[in-house]
Amino acid sequence: MFQHAESDQNRADQDRAGTAGNRETAPHHHAPAASAADIKRWRQYLADERAEAAVYRDLAQNRHGEERDILLALAEAEGRHEAHWLQLLGEDAGRPRHASLRSRFVGFLARHFGSVFVLALAQRAESRSPYSRDPSATPAMAADEQIHEEVVRGLATRGRNRLAGTFRAAVFGANDGLVSNLSLVMGMAASGVGSHVVLLSGVAGLLAGALSMGAGEFISVRSQRELLAATRPTQITLAAAPALDIEHNELLLVYLARGMSREAAEHRVAERMGQLDCDCDPSLSLWPERPEVPDQHEAVGNAWSAAASSFCFFASGAVVPIIPFLLGMTGVAALAVSALLVGLALLFTGGVVGLLSGTSPTTRGLRQLAIGMGAAGATYLLGLAFGAVAG
Repeated sequence: MFQHAESDQNRADQDRAGTAGNRETAPHHHAPAASAADIKRWRQYLADERAEAAVYRDLAQNRHGEERDILLALAEAEGRHEAHWLQLLGEDAGRPRHASLRSRFVGFLARHFGSVFVLALAQRAESRSPYSRDPSATPAMAADEQIHEEVVRGLATRGRNRLAGTFRAAVFGANDGLVSNLSLVMGMAASGVGSHVVLLSGVAGLLAGALSMGAGEFISVRSQRELLAATRPTQITLAAAPALDIEHNELLLVYLARGMSREAAEHRVAERMGQLDCDCDPSLSLWPERPEVPDQHEAVGNAWSAAASSFCFFASGAVVPIIPFLLGMTGVAALAVSALLVGLALLFTGGVVGLLSGTSPTTRGLRQLAIGMGAAGATYLLGLAFGAVAG
C-alpha cells in the first residue's frame, strides 16, 4: 500500500515537473511556428541591430579615449539585442536582410563623415525604438534603448557645444538670406517694376545683407566673448595680499563678491594673509566651492568664423530667390519658381536644425517653411498696396 502510494506520488511529481518544464520551454518549442508577420518583423529588428552596432563601431574608429570606449560598449549592447532575435528566429533567420533606409543612411554618414549629425540621427533612432511596445522584446532591451538615447545625447552634446556659435550664425544667415531676399523680390515684383529692376534689387539685397550679417555677427560674437572674459576673476589677490592692511582688510569683499560663503571667504583671507597654510593649489582658487565648468567661449564661437559663416550662408540663401531672374525668367512664372526654390531650401535648413536638436526634422522644416512663406506673402501684399498708392 505504501509503495503504491509512493509510486502514485512520484508520478504526480513527475507530471507537475513535466508541466512546469513545458511552460518554461514553450517559447522555444513554438518559436518556429511564429507567424510570418512575426518572423518578418524580427528579421528587420535583427538587420537594424546589426546596422546600429556597425554605426557605433565606425564612429569609434574616429574617437579616442573615453568616447571610443562608450561607443564600443553601445555596439556590444546592440550585439546582445542581435543575439536575442537570432535565438527567437532560429532557422528562420535566413540570409541577412537589408537594414532600414534610415539605418543605412546613418551607417553611410558614420563611415564617411563621423560627425555630430550621425550622433543626432542615432539619438533620434534610439528614441523611436519599438521595443517598449513589442512583447517579443524583453524589458531589459527596451530599457537599454532608453538608456542608449541618453548616452548618445551626451556624446552629441559635446559636438553641439563645439558647433553652437558658428552653426547658429550659419543657420540664421541662410534663413535670413532666403526669407529677406524672397520678400524683397516679391515686394518689388508686386509693386509693378520691371524684371530687371527686381533682379538688381535682389543682387543689391544679397550684397548688402551678406556684408551686414557678417559685420553684425563679428561684432556680436566678439562683444560676447569680451563680456565673458571681463567676468572671469583674476589672481591679483595673490600679489596684493601681502601689502594689505590687516586692520582694514578688503580681501574678504573680493571673495564674497565672487560668490563664496562668508565662512569660506574668511578661510581664504586667512590663507592669503599667511595666517593659515594654503590647503589648495592657488591656480584653482578662483571658485573653490564650485566644480570646474567648461570654457564658455567654446559655446559662443569664434568671431571670425561666425562672421564668415554668416556672410557665406546669407549669400548662399539670398541667391536662391533671384535664380529664376538670373536665368532670364520674368513675371509670375519667375516668382513662382523663386518661391518654390526658397520653400525647398527652408524645408532643408529646418530639417537640419531638427536633426541636430534631436527632434523631428519634418516638424522643424514645416515650421521654417510657414514662417518664411508668411513673411514673403505679407511683403507681397505690402508691395501691391505700395504699387497701387504710388501708381
